Amino acid sequence: MLIAVTRPVSASLARCELTHLAREPIDVARAAAQHAAYERLLASLGAALVRAEAAPELPDAVFVEDMAVVLDEIAVMTRPGAASREAESPAVASVLASYRPLRAMTAPATLDGGDVQRLGRTLFVGRSGRTNEAGIAQLRGFVEPLGYRIVPVEFSGCLHLKSAVTAIAEDLLLMNPAWVRKDAFPGLDALFVDEREPWAGNALRIGETVVFPAQFPRTAERVAARGLRISPIDGTELAKAEGAVTCCSLIFDDAPSPGGTQRAR
Repeated sequence: MLIAVTRPVSASLARCELTHLAREPIDVARAAAQHAAYERLLASLGAALVRAEAAPELPDAVFVEDMAVVLDEIAVMTRPGAASREAESPAVASVLASYRPLRAMTAPATLDGGDVQRLGRTLFVGRSGRTNEAGIAQLRGFVEPLGYRIVPVEFSGCLHLKSAVTAIAEDLLLMNPAWVRKDAFPGLDALFVDEREPWAGNALRIGETVVFPAQFPRTAERVAARGLRISPIDGTELAKAEGAVTCCSLIFDDAPSPGGTQRAR
């Protein structure tokens, strides 16, 4: 069974951390409605929803992806790069403990899950304002003994690596080449976003479906032209908080196959 861990939109969302965007008014009720539609879409694609406890006082709590890196064998609880987000971790850890043995990062490491793109047994990890060298080193220490490879990636212009690039098929990346270089991912094909839609590089692959932000129709046409099935979703209010379609869930198999052969997402 596919599990999708989510967390409700917080009433304090408008006080979210921002790095690359100017602060705009956020309609929290509309954000909550968009998030509910997102959850319904995940369920329609076969995911069983498991919600972490609501945290109205934690503005960024809806962005659960940053709290953990979930692999076949373990879940690594990260240490978020924004100190204001550290209190988000315990509730997510409580949920994940039912599915995986937990490992936890410690100071001085910082790492956000949004900086980690898994492709098979390789974890591409973005160096960012939220993920430091100690974070990359601790992640390597947890996962290399399990047969994973860590590849650090340089990028710029956005908050997380997965704002710039995500996997939309087994060997196909969706990428903004102004923010990350294609040669950082040797041997993989890349589809570039429309230059008028720089934030369109974040997509969520579930099985053979690509969950994609509806506000980027030009890039969606490029994805569809590659023969991929798209499920559009409106996430415009959460985008004002530097959120995107991968940010709002942690998706993994309840019972991964032997030998760690879970497909990359």
